[in-house]
Amino acid sequence: MLTEDARSALRSSLRARRLALSVAQRMAAADGVLGSLSQLAEFQVDERIAGYWAIAGELPLHRVVADLTRRGQHYFLPCIRKQRRLTFARWTSGADMQANRLGIPEPVCAAKDLVVPGMLDVVLVPLLGFDRSGHRLGYGGGYYDTSFAFLRDRSEPESPVLVGVGYAMQEVDSIESHAHDVRLDYIATENELIECKAGQA
Repeated sequence: MLTEDARSALRSSLRARRLALSVAQRMAAADGVLGSLSQLAEFQVDERIAGYWAIAGELPLHRVVADLTRRGQHYFLPCIRKQRRLTFARWTSGADMQANRLGIPEPVCAAKDLVVPGMLDVVLVPLLGFDRSGHRLGYGGGYYDTSFAFLRDRSEPESPVLVGVGYAMQEVDSIESHAHDVRLDYIATENELIECKAGQA
């Protein structure tokens, strides 16, 4: 069992590894992850796809957004609310943005236009580390686990489908899960789309 200090050290190591990537490597990965996501039927046809605004070396999603826009699908970004909960706002290129309390840009959006997690079809989830069982090492805030807690006990993918997005080098052998963790259905890297199954090596 990882201690909190060890978990924090792993986060720091993975963050440093990600930040060390060159701009060219990030852009190549953005192309690759689009190819991986294109293997997922829901990504190709479902209307409401949520993602993230890439910060701190996260794998950029600009190619993904362009692909969704071309097909007429709607792209949503997370908005932080109280009690570690997320809602989502539709975003298009050039729309007004504002920094949330964590300094992450989110769309300027009227409360009536916000979408709750259960209304989404696919959610592209940022991460620091992942294993092939669908366990995710995030930033420690618990926003995604809290917001998608209603999916915690599922045995098969349900709506929304949760897809972790990261570089292949962010994979680790095993991430210990906690009772409050919500497992991912898939992982998309620049190299492959991984279907996550409990206990998978």
